[in-house]
Amino acid sequence: MTPRLPAIVHLDADAFFVAVEQARDPSLRGKKVAVGGRERGIIASASYEARACGVFTPMPTARALKVCPDLILVSPGGGGYSGVSRRMFDLCETLTPVVQRNSIDEGYLDLAPCGHRTAAEVEAAVRGLQRKIWDELQIPVSFGLATNRLVAQIASKLRKPRGFVVVPPGAEGEFLAPLGVGKLPGIGGKTEAALAERHGIRLVRDVLARGEAELESIFGRGWREVAAMARGEDDRPVQTEHEDAKSYSQQETFAADIGDFAAIERVAKGMVDELLPAIRADGKRARTLTVKVRYPDFAQETHGRSLATASDLEADFYPLVGPLLRAAWRRRSPLRLVAVRFSGIEDASAQLEMFAATDEKRRRLAGVLDRLNKKPGTAAVRRGHQLVPGQGPHSGAHGRPQPSKLTQDRARRP
Repeated sequence: MTPRLPAIVHLDADAFFVAVEQARDPSLRGKKVAVGGRERGIIASASYEARACGVFTPMPTARALKVCPDLILVSPGGGGYSGVSRRMFDLCETLTPVVQRNSIDEGYLDLAPCGHRTAAEVEAAVRGLQRKIWDELQIPVSFGLATNRLVAQIASKLRKPRGFVVVPPGAEGEFLAPLGVGKLPGIGGKTEAALAERHGIRLVRDVLARGEAELESIFGRGWREVAAMARGEDDRPVQTEHEDAKSYSQQETFAADIGDFAAIERVAKGMVDELLPAIRADGKRARTLTVKVRYPDFAQETHGRSLATASDLEADFYPLVGPLLRAAWRRRSPLRLVAVRFSGIEDASAQLEMFAATDEKRRRLAGVLDRLNKKPGTAAVRRGHQLVPGQGPHSGAHGRPQPSKLTQDRARRP
């Protein structure tokens, strides 16, 4: 009989967005660094040095600068986070074909099919992967190894950064018992405080000390699931297939309200420039472009338009940006935020195009530009609309009017 092994692995990158910026600029290592927008933005990621000073996500940037005045704030505009994430998970797939990409910086691996016979072999393989990710990407990651996803996920977060926690088979309940009950998925800070105050449940072991009737009165219909989690039970498999992206979106909140149409149109086209390479890299094309605007009073309006045939080429979407912005921007007041979203996502390989030869030439050119601009924080080739009148070709990313927050957010089906 094959022995049970801690073959389910949870990978959790440490302060991922900050780590990408530190890989790009090593002088940031060991410092109080955060990725986020200025003034009205929020903190998307903070280094562990910054966290020690009280900076966390999603703290408003203004508050973060008060609690940590010497915080180094990095704009997330040119980080290349999606590309680094893909490379990180590609490295995982050199270890096992069973990889579940949960988010840009977190996922699961199943090493059971890889023929390891002992826990020591599994541990050695994962430690090798941890070193490889650092050597090739300069990204620190934490790992949890266990017999199931639940325990592996909790284990990976216990000793960050660069954590490595192995929970032996049969020790799942013992491992979880002394932990705070808030370590269990679904029990947030408010619930954790209420459980302690009203029921005296502070640790995971306190859950198992209660009878079934009491657990039902506390947790309602979901009490059995909570009790199973407290015992460290989880039979969910690692899913190698994930849902395709339903949309790709990006938004920018300005440091000050802005009413310059040309400047905002440049920002929106800049988002097109940043999203379409990701769409191409995923082997997708988009049919619909939607522009959203938000006013200072937080009211917002959107307007969208669809192409006759889905595309992954900037030239097909540029003509839509201006008219969509005008249609969405109905008031005469300045704007607080603008956003762009691509939807109607289709597989590129599934399309039969009338003008395939012409499009393929443009696509090859786009691919060359993607490769030239691939290095994080650089723009080897700039487009005309990215240049601000009166400024040189190196005057900031996309000629943007002092962004305070830029969130790159590829929405996926739940």
